[in-house]
Amino acid sequence: MTPQPNPEAGAAVKAADRAHVFHSWSAQELIDPLAVAGAEGSYFWDYDGRRYLDFTSGLVYTNIGYQHPKVVAAIQEQAATLSTFAPAFAIEARSEAARLIAERTPGDLDKIFFTNGGADAVEHAVRMARLHTGRPKVLSAYRSYHGGTQQAVNLTGDPRRWASDSATAGVVHFWAPFLYRSRFYAETEEQECERALEHLETTIAFEGPSTIAAIILETIPGTAGIMVPPPGYLAGVREICDKYGIVFVLDEVMAGFGRTGEWFAADLFDVVPDLMTFAKGVNSGYVPLGGVAISGKIAETFGKRPYPGGLTYSGHPLACAAAVATINVMAEEGVVENASRLGAEVLQPALRELAERHACVGEVRGVGMFWALDLVKNKETREPLVPYNAAGEANAPMAAFAAAAKAGGVWPFVNMNRTHVVPPCNVTEAELKEGLAALDAALTVADEYTA
Repeated sequence: MTPQPNPEAGAAVKAADRAHVFHSWSAQELIDPLAVAGAEGSYFWDYDGRRYLDFTSGLVYTNIGYQHPKVVAAIQEQAATLSTFAPAFAIEARSEAARLIAERTPGDLDKIFFTNGGADAVEHAVRMARLHTGRPKVLSAYRSYHGGTQQAVNLTGDPRRWASDSATAGVVHFWAPFLYRSRFYAETEEQECERALEHLETTIAFEGPSTIAAIILETIPGTAGIMVPPPGYLAGVREICDKYGIVFVLDEVMAGFGRTGEWFAADLFDVVPDLMTFAKGVNSGYVPLGGVAISGKIAETFGKRPYPGGLTYSGHPLACAAAVATINVMAEEGVVENASRLGAEVLQPALRELAERHACVGEVRGVGMFWALDLVKNKETREPLVPYNAAGEANAPMAAFAAAAKAGGVWPFVNMNRTHVVPPCNVTEAELKEGLAALDAALTVADEYTA
């Protein structure tokens, strides 16, 4: 679709937004939201007719891009047939969505509890784990994000937690492996894995194994920096959980549904958790939907004992119809395979070439359509390009980089000292190369801030 400029309409949209919309994670008077006129595939455009290649996939959820005609048609058809219905009933769209998801989850994660998004999926997974074990504590990692609701944000291991952390949520944080900025003085992936597992087990010992209900990890941490765990780490966590009777929860809200070149990132590591949360890519965000995939042993806990939780819109027909259509589109069009192939053949070599050419790129890491560039002032010292949780003038280098990327026609995903490359999983090779060229030019701006 060719964008048609309409600046007057854009001005009206912007004025209404600034007058009435309260934006998340923002100081309301310091933001300047772009007024978006439309989107299709891997692109969106503003009311001035300027088009952007979306290297953010919305918030890492439009795994099949914007406005896929088969998903749009499925939503329209469901709306005409049965637009809504209470969650206590069996309806076709909900049943079929659950079946298709369960077919793809690892192991025996065959029961699906639907939520409205990722944060409440995490909330319910933690509740299930606590009720199943009768224990209060949950362990989660620093450098993580699990959602913005009260329990989920307390599980989160980044600055977004601080304002809501009352130290009463029953959460204990620990360090997960990250060799580039190792907390364990490791020099190899093997050392990092071994020492991270030892640290986790020591944390459990000092907290008291009988007090710990669950360990929750993002299979591959997303906004924290796309840090692919070293071989053996997730399997080691699985063994530790089994040893102490702890529920193992994997958060696949961001990494799931093709993002890593597999249906779920857990498949990359041949590991099966007890509970797995999902959202985002399950229907590319066309209608809000999330959920918890539940193992047999935890589902059995609630076989004759009521589960004390639910949501009015659990398994909403429109959301489930979108999920059915999305999963079928991904299977029919080879979207997961496309993410795997282009990630290995195009993104990985191109991003590593950028790292060699630019002084500001300290490390490239990722898999599939899930990549991050760690931006630094100095490659030798690995000093981040901006300080941890930088704002205002301290964040000027990242702001300049982001502005340059947008000027070049690509919308970047920037967080602290990182830029993420997370386009739709059905992106084309030509689109990737277009975006990488714009990213290359923007990194030249960031190079100016290196020492």
